[in-house]
Amino acid sequence: MNTNGAGMSATLSFGIKDIWAAQKRIKGVADNTPMIPSPYMSHVAGHDFLMKMEIMQPIGAFKLRGAMSAVMALPDHVTGVTCCSTGNHGRGVAYAAKRRGIRAVICMSELVPQAKVDGIRALGADVRIIGRSQDDAMAESKRLCDAEGLVEISPFDDPHVIAGQGTIGREMLAQRPDLQTLLVPLSGGGLAAGVAVAAKSVKPDIRVIGVSMDRGAAMHASIKAGHPVEVPEYASLADSLGGGIGLSNQLSFPLCRDLLDETLLVTEDEIRDAMQVMFFEDRIVAEGACVVGHAAMLSGKLPQITGPVATIITGRNLDMAQFLAVVTGEDVRLGDLLLKGKCYGA
Repeated sequence: MNTNGAGMSATLSFGIKDIWAAQKRIKGVADNTPMIPSPYMSHVAGHDFLMKMEIMQPIGAFKLRGAMSAVMALPDHVTGVTCCSTGNHGRGVAYAAKRRGIRAVICMSELVPQAKVDGIRALGADVRIIGRSQDDAMAESKRLCDAEGLVEISPFDDPHVIAGQGTIGREMLAQRPDLQTLLVPLSGGGLAAGVAVAAKSVKPDIRVIGVSMDRGAAMHASIKAGHPVEVPEYASLADSLGGGIGLSNQLSFPLCRDLLDETLLVTEDEIRDAMQVMFFEDRIVAEGACVVGHAAMLSGKLPQITGPVATIITGRNLDMAQFLAVVTGEDVRLGDLLLKGKCYGA
């Protein structure tokens, strides 16, 4: 059983009303995170630069919003759920399933860091490690639906998940109605789609820019091609942004295609530099996926930006050994890529 939307026509009916409904489902569990200024990044941007602190969620990542929204919307007879995940969505589904008292089976590829696998198992979920790509994990999740009667919770192409992530955009505009630009980490598009729907329903002229890494950015490549495409997957400092969007994507792709004003890519070097800035200037420990907005700004890829600007600090569930190597200037091995170390300020 799959909870995805029913075709491209779903985009016509998905809107702010769905985000309002999600806000009620997640209230008191996965909402109301703070948004704080970064003095250093505000200086770089020439405008107020704010950070929506989703690392403050109970699971350390924004994915809890969408997972809670989807799991709590399921019919009473459902006894188990499954999903594919690069880490944080699986953690969110495991948390939500445990809270509801149902089984969770999380399918992940071999590229997912062990720290994220361990965090999901600690929540009582069954973890299946399948293949070397998100597409392999997705296929196993779908097989479990047929073989064991589980309900699949897509990490991005599900109306309840997108609505849950969209509550972030609604909160951001409530906290700072004067925001002009949102820099949103872009992977499968659930976050970007939900935030864009929420923000543009309140402020139609606000710019929403999706940012991803330059190796294996599936949504960026799909928007450029005009339809969902497969891309190779690579190890990355921004591992949470890896994975495909599904060739049969029915909702997150058309929403991102139609509502994002722009998509940008940043390099591993730029992600490394941004992780160091966030750590040394703002004293924040966060995943590489969180800093792609910072990376785009610091690298000069947003020359015409208008402010105030905000980005989403999406998660803190990272490999601490790798993080320490990055911030102390050591070399880091990312699959076939050796990312040379660089000391901050050097």
